[in-house]
Amino acid sequence: MMEYVRRAIEDIVKRSQKTFKCVLITGARQTGKSTLLRHLYPGVKEVSFDDPFIEEQAKNNPEMFMSLNEPPVFFDEIQYVPSLFRYIKRSCDNNDRKGLFYISGSQPFKLMDLVSDSLAGRAAIIELPPFSLREILTSRFDKPFLPTMEYVKERNKDAVKPGNIWSIIHRGGYPEMQDPDMDWAMFFSSYVKTYLEKDVRELTAVQDLDAFRRFMVACAARTGQMLNYSNLADEVGKDANTIKSWISVLEASGIVYILEPFSNSALKRVIKTPKLYFRDTGLAAYLTRWLTPETLALGAMSGAFFETFVISEILKSYSNRGLDYRYFVSYYRGKDKKRIKKDGKEIHEEAEIDFIIEQEGVLYPIEIKQSDSATADMTSAFQILDKIPEKKRGTGAVICMCSMPGALRENVLQIPYWYI
Repeated sequence: MMEYVRRAIEDIVKRSQKTFKCVLITGARQTGKSTLLRHLYPGVKEVSFDDPFIEEQAKNNPEMFMSLNEPPVFFDEIQYVPSLFRYIKRSCDNNDRKGLFYISGSQPFKLMDLVSDSLAGRAAIIELPPFSLREILTSRFDKPFLPTMEYVKERNKDAVKPGNIWSIIHRGGYPEMQDPDMDWAMFFSSYVKTYLEKDVRELTAVQDLDAFRRFMVACAARTGQMLNYSNLADEVGKDANTIKSWISVLEASGIVYILEPFSNSALKRVIKTPKLYFRDTGLAAYLTRWLTPETLALGAMSGAFFETFVISEILKSYSNRGLDYRYFVSYYRGKDKKRIKKDGKEIHEEAEIDFIIEQEGVLYPIEIKQSDSATADMTSAFQILDKIPEKKRGTGAVICMCSMPGALRENVLQIPYWYI
């Protein structure tokens, strides 16, 4: 048995338990939700709805089920019994104590909807992502990532460069994959099978699981790319509406993240297509058949995987502080950048900013490069953000494989990926 690895979000869970009647831990399958709750609350009774008999009991006779499982109680995989939420609400309303119910489930978006309907104000919703690089390297640093000098100075104190980053990207962040004896292909093969047979069936009436598996592979091959529904539909042999509903299944179960484009009325030529990112690089590598860290590092998709890894790490730095990052991150692609030709003609050329973090009216642009060195011209697109009158452009950065942080020009830094 692998020993427990401290999770960065533990203090957020403990704080929530003191202020809310319910604590809901969501996240994809196998991110360690149950392990975390068992570790923090060893004396609390656990009831798992993965057991069909218990699921049946809770569905058919909820009143009796609740009276037999009085709080404090831990309900695991609650997405199988959504009807139970109204009984949990009633129990919360009849009790003044905090920390009555600990709930976990592996369908983040669906559960958030259920909770906001039934348990608004009664439940803390906490997303548990796979392990971050900080957790893998046992760092206690817990500030959300921002490309500023203040952040870099503070991160400097304990940032450690990993021995082989491609090995970490290839294995991914699922807790079981941190055990070096765990067979990579066997773990992911069983993960995909369980995911298809349980979550996919639960979330949508997919009859053809083989087609859905092909669809997952096609999505993994597009991690870090703009989301083109008709192109995916052609490859999988389904119509675009089916592909849209299947994308929402991958998103609802925490498998992919859809990064929305930055939009502002001051920018006239923005491309409004979102980008698709896998939440775990190990799963994406398995689906696209990069069988070793070496072939992945040298292969045609290494840049896309590095970008996926960096964005995923930034998002984890927010969700591990209990922050919902979906409202303040985006990317930019469009033709707002102008260049004057020699004959005096003005032309527009396409420019892209890989990632933008917005905080308190300040936009922090980020470029991600899988190279050992960064140059100032990699950040020429950042000045597009100066066109937005009501926003201020903050420090920008190139996140890359450089050996140490540094300034590329005023207001632009180079930051090693292991400082995230």
